[in-house]
Amino acid sequence: MADPSTYRPAPGAIPTSPGVYRFRDAHGRVIYVGKAKSLRPRLSSYFQDLAGLHPRTATMVTTAASVEWTVVATEVEALQLEYSWIKEFDPRFNVKYRDDKSYPELAVTLNEEYPRVQVMRGAHKKGVRYFGPYGHAWAIRETVDLLLRVFPVRTCSNGVFKRAQQVGRPCLLGYIGKCAAPCVGKVTADEHRALAEDFCDFMAGRTGNYLRRLEDQMQEAAAEMEYEKAARLRDDIGALKRAMEKNAIVLADATDADLLALAEDELEAAVQIFHVRGGRVRGQRGWVTDKVEDVDTAGLVEHALQQLYGGGSESVPREVLVPALPEPDGPVREWLSGLRGAQVDLRVPQRGDKKDLMATVQRNAQQALALHKTKRASDLTTRSRALQEIADALELDSVPLRIECFDISHLQGEDVVASMVVFEDGLARKSEYRRFQIKGFAGQDDVRSMHEVIGRRFRRYLQEREQTGEWAVPEEDDPGAATEDGLHGDDGLHSDDGLHSDDGLRNDDGRPRRFAYPPQLLVVDGGRPQVAAAKRALDELGIDDVALCGLAKRLEEVWLPGEDDPVVLPRSSEGLYLLQRVRDEAHRFAIGYQRSKRSKRLTAGELDSVPGLGETRRQALLKHFGSLKRLRAATVDELCAVPGIGRRTAETVAAALSSRTPAAPAVNTATGEIIEDGTDRATAPVAAAPTTAPSQETP
Repeated sequence: MADPSTYRPAPGAIPTSPGVYRFRDAHGRVIYVGKAKSLRPRLSSYFQDLAGLHPRTATMVTTAASVEWTVVATEVEALQLEYSWIKEFDPRFNVKYRDDKSYPELAVTLNEEYPRVQVMRGAHKKGVRYFGPYGHAWAIRETVDLLLRVFPVRTCSNGVFKRAQQVGRPCLLGYIGKCAAPCVGKVTADEHRALAEDFCDFMAGRTGNYLRRLEDQMQEAAAEMEYEKAARLRDDIGALKRAMEKNAIVLADATDADLLALAEDELEAAVQIFHVRGGRVRGQRGWVTDKVEDVDTAGLVEHALQQLYGGGSESVPREVLVPALPEPDGPVREWLSGLRGAQVDLRVPQRGDKKDLMATVQRNAQQALALHKTKRASDLTTRSRALQEIADALELDSVPLRIECFDISHLQGEDVVASMVVFEDGLARKSEYRRFQIKGFAGQDDVRSMHEVIGRRFRRYLQEREQTGEWAVPEEDDPGAATEDGLHGDDGLHSDDGLHSDDGLRNDDGRPRRFAYPPQLLVVDGGRPQVAAAKRALDELGIDDVALCGLAKRLEEVWLPGEDDPVVLPRSSEGLYLLQRVRDEAHRFAIGYQRSKRSKRLTAGELDSVPGLGETRRQALLKHFGSLKRLRAATVDELCAVPGIGRRTAETVAAALSSRTPAAPAVNTATGEIIEDGTDRATAPVAAAPTTAPSQETP
C-alpha cells in the first residue's frame, strides 16, 4: 500500500486548465481516469487526509503510485478524451457499464438492389436502416412475421436468393405470400424497394395514414362486392394493429427521445434506457455496474451517456431525458449536439406524459437491480466458498483471485499446442486467454511441453517486470534465448474468439500486456510429472511466490509439487468443481486450437507457402489458369497477365512452383476417386495418399 504523499505533485506544478488525469499503480498500469474543469483543485482533493476521503477513493489513491495529466482546451475535449482512455486502458477503479450482450435490432438493407429485412447485432453499417434495439430477437421476429403479410419484403439470405434466381423457383415464403418473390421476377426491383420503404415508414411510426388508406381500400372493395379482396385487406389491417400493440403509443407522434433512469445503492447501480421513436417505444436496453468509485447520480448519468453514445453505434435523438443533469451539463450537451449534428435537448422531465414514462423506466431499473442482486448473491457466495475451499485445501495464505491453467494438446505428436486460460474471482476472463505452439522440440512429450510453456509464460512476465524496473531477469538466463524462444518475435502465441492477438510489449503506457499479471494459483492439467515439470520451470526462473497444483483427470486428484500423495477434495466440494471448470476450459481451448492447426495443415496446398501471396491472389491465379498443373507450366509473362499479379510476385510464384516436385496423387475421401494432378489441389479438401491410420487426440 503506497503513501499518497510519496507521489504528490509539487505545489504549483498542477495547471489550472481543463484536462484529464490518470493514476497508475506500481506496475505502471492505469487504474483510474478522470477529467476536471480545473486540474489543480481536483487533483489536490485526492491528497488530503485519508480519513476525509471516501473509502473507495482512499483505496484508489493508496493503490496508485503516480499521477499524470494532459491539458486540453475545453471541457468537451476533456469529456471525449476521458471516454477514449477509459475504453483504452480499462481502469479498475472507473465505473464501467458492462453490457453482457449485443442487443438485436431490426435492419432493412436499403443499400442492396433488393432490400432485405433481418435481425442484426453490432456496429451499424452505412445504407442500412435500423429499428430498435430490442430486448430479445424473438420480439423482432414476431413483429416482422405480422408485417410481412402487408409488406412482403425479402427476408432470405443472399445465398438462398441467388439459388432461387438460378432455379427459377421461389422459397416457401414466396408461395405463402410473405415474400413478393423478386428473385423470380414477380415484382420489379423498384416495386420491391417501394415495399421496403413502406415497411420502414410504418416502423418509423407513420402508421395513421397507411391504416386509413387500407381501410378506404377495404370499403371500396366491399362496395364493389369484391369480398375476397376486402377480407384480405381486413386481415392486413388486423395484422398491422397487432404489430402496433407491441409498441404502445406513449407520446406525440413526432417525439424522438431516449429516456434514461437509474436505480442505485451504495455498491451497485442499474441503468435502463427506453428508445422512443415516432412516439412509440421502439427498444429497451440496460446495464448494471459496480460503483468502484465515489460517484453520485449525476456522475452515473454522465458515464451512462458516454457508454450509450460514445461508441458511435447509437444515434442521438432530439431529446435525451435523464433523472439528473451532469455537473456541469454544458459540455455534455455540447458533445451530444456535436454527435447529432443538431441541437440536443438534455433535461429532466418535470410534468406530463414524459414524466410518467420516466417513472416506468425507473421501475424497470429498480427491477433490473433487484434481479441482478438476487442472482449475484447466489453466484458470489458460491464463488467465494469455492475459492476459500481451494485456499484451505492447498494451504494458501489468501484466496487465489487469479487462477491460470495450462493444457497440452496434440495428435500423435503432431501439431503440438498448449493453452492458457484465466479465471479471475471465479469467472472466466477470456480476454486473457492465450495459446502457444510448442517450438523447442518435435514429437510427443507432454511433460517437456509443459516445462517449455510454463517457462515461456513466466519468462515473458519477468521481461515485462524488468522493463518497468520491478524485477531484473536472472543473470543465468541467456539473453539470446528470449529471441530464440520467440518472446521478442513470433512466440507462437495466438488467440481467437475476438481475443487480443497482437498486443506486443509496451513501454509504460498502461495498456494491458500479454503476461503482465502473475497468478496467485497456477494449475496444470495432469498429475505428478506435469506438476514437477512446471515447478522446475518456475525454479529455473527464480519464481517462488506463485502457488502450483495439478488436476489429474482419472480420479480428479489435486497434486502439489514435491508431495508423494495427492490432495483429495470431496466430490461435493465447490472448490473441486471450480478447478474442474478451469481445467475443462483449458482443455476445450487447447483442443480447438489443435484442430484448427491440423485442419489448415491437411488442406494446405502448394500456393499456401508462397511468400507474399494472399488468399485473394491465390484464387485469382487458380481461376485464371483453371488448375495447378497449368499454373505450374505458365511463364512469368503469363502470370503477369493475371489482374493483381506484378512481375516480382510472378517471379516468386514461378520460382516456388518450379522448385517443387508434383505431389503424390490425392484421394477424394468421400468417393475413393484418385484426383489427377491437373485438379485444383491448392484448395480441395482431400487426403494425400497414402493416409495414416486414425488415432486418438491427446489433450
